[in-house]
Amino acid sequence: MAGDAAPDPTTPARDPLAIYVHWPYCLAKCPYCDFNSHVRESIDTDAMAQAYCAELEYFAGLTGRQPVETIFFGGGTPSLMPEGLVDRILSTIADLWQLGSDAEITLEANPTSADAARFAGYRAAGVNRLSLGVQALDNAALAFLGRQHSAAESLQALDLAAREFSRTSIDLIYGRENQTPGAWETELNRALALPVQHISLYQLTIEKGTPFFQDARDGRLHLPDEDTLRTFFDMTQAIADAAGMPAYEVSNHAAPGEACRHNLAYWTYRPYVGVGPGAHGRLPVNNGNSSVRRMATRQHAKPETWLNAVRTKGHGSAESEPVPADEMVIEALMMGLRLTGGIDAIAFQRATGQPLDNACSASGARRLIEAEFIERTPTHLRLTAKGRPFLDAILKKLVT
Repeated sequence: MAGDAAPDPTTPARDPLAIYVHWPYCLAKCPYCDFNSHVRESIDTDAMAQAYCAELEYFAGLTGRQPVETIFFGGGTPSLMPEGLVDRILSTIADLWQLGSDAEITLEANPTSADAARFAGYRAAGVNRLSLGVQALDNAALAFLGRQHSAAESLQALDLAAREFSRTSIDLIYGRENQTPGAWETELNRALALPVQHISLYQLTIEKGTPFFQDARDGRLHLPDEDTLRTFFDMTQAIADAAGMPAYEVSNHAAPGEACRHNLAYWTYRPYVGVGPGAHGRLPVNNGNSSVRRMATRQHAKPETWLNAVRTKGHGSAESEPVPADEMVIEALMMGLRLTGGIDAIAFQRATGQPLDNACSASGARRLIEAEFIERTPTHLRLTAKGRPFLDAILKKLVT
């Protein structure tokens, strides 16, 4: 409207919420995985349903009845969830918040739990986007990664998904032991020819506490060197670009208009609710010009501990505390610089209360711009193609 005032970047915005639902169970634990996932012989799904709904009610009491634009079922293996449980969770969210008719609702699935009737049940419940954990299109690589499915089973699962969902995504891991750039080129081209609109391409990383970490420490695991990994990264960008799936984030590629809206909420530092064992959240705090703009929440990781806490307290939060102003700035920089488009200066200030240029070291930013690792436009701060592989090092120079 012509007479409306311009938005005040110093006032926290009531951004639409994103909601993350964590399903903590898997059929088996992969040797590279450090996610909060657990293997159990039996699962009390009725108890889980009651706990999810109770925790959603608790968080709705904290946020108020705000619009919800994205929901993401992650894990673990959410495709092990009964369709009725997914439906109950989505119905509860719709009752507690304002769930938009065009909300993006994603569910992660594994080929081992792909089933036509189950996928149809998820779609009927409201899921409209499926993310399939393929990880590799080579059977030897799948065995190395500890996956329980074959490449053929992945393709069958994707075919089932494409019948039910108009939006599908797959994950692949590269930089594996004994993998060559030529083999990765063949595998990636094959993946990009599949009927998907989004593809996440992750370099294999060795995380503490995983079997792969122990194997690497003891000399049983030998991954490509840094120069080879850089070759993998560069060729991944070039091949995906040529296929019409450019990177919109360091590890995520999409056809035009098909970026994952839920993950964009994280990367643009918008508020989100996290429910379920081990889930994290950044709740909105809208109290004028207070320096507190986000409350960090972390739920108990062990499913049994989380369930007991929800029964006794109505929620399973192990921690809930304000995010200090300096930490907000670092988080917002770290997340936003992952995006190919970079950080929007106005959105950054609305989220953190800090002007973008004030949040960065002037000397550090100047040196990085001169070295062509970052660029500052009138509206954005972004990594250059040259700087993209060095995000962590660049972030340190920006905040010190």
